[in-house]
Amino acid sequence: MKAYKNPRFLDSADARLLRIVSEFIEPQSRFAHHDIEDTIVFMGSARAPSPETVSQASTSSSQSPAVMAQAYDACRDLARRLTAWSKNLPEDHRRFVVCSGGGPGIMEAANRGASEAGGINVGLGISLPHEQSNNDYITRELSLEFHYFFMRKFWFAYMAKAVVFFPGGFGTLDELFEILTLLQTGKIRKHLPIVLFDRSFWEDAVNFQTLIEHGTISKDDLDLFLLTDSVDEAYTHLTEQLARHGVSEHGVTL
Repeated sequence: MKAYKNPRFLDSADARLLRIVSEFIEPQSRFAHHDIEDTIVFMGSARAPSPETVSQASTSSSQSPAVMAQAYDACRDLARRLTAWSKNLPEDHRRFVVCSGGGPGIMEAANRGASEAGGINVGLGISLPHEQSNNDYITRELSLEFHYFFMRKFWFAYMAKAVVFFPGGFGTLDELFEILTLLQTGKIRKHLPIVLFDRSFWEDAVNFQTLIEHGTISKDDLDLFLLTDSVDEAYTHLTEQLARHGVSEHGVTL
């Protein structure tokens, strides 16, 4: 049996490098086939329910399911509006395609909004022991599943021209601080606007002022992102930044 057709070998520790390289080359081939060069990445909780699944008894703004359902709706609306905007750009390839982590919650909302605007969209799923499958709103040919977190993160960052963070847990916080670290240290050299949506959540979850007071970040580091509660403000900020720094650019630099 040829080595590259031997599943026992391909699943072994000795072939780990081949599996890692596969998670670079196979997605790259798909993106090239669909003429995708850059994305708008949406991050957020897999546990955010859609408004349809929240009972009438849970409509109080003080209750978490209703609050997260509002975040779902905001994400869906923003993804839909950005997709409609990007489809009208005078470019010879698909620009600013919505991309999510592929799962439910905020990720589903992003793919759903893009789909409702008639745009193709990307889902970069991850295989986890107790995790769900990719959501149904992702463009079928662009629904990917990764084994290695770091390869999935690579594709998030490599093609992103903007990233929007909605309320989320450990995974969202991990992705947020990795992106901010890459920007702060200059490892990401392209212009990459960041939006943190839901001011009260982010101010409660991360006390940026404490980091400044302890000298662990500078005040200027807060300029790396926009903190907002408004879909209109997020949309205006992102479209202005992308029009200024991204529309005339082809490819990305990371």
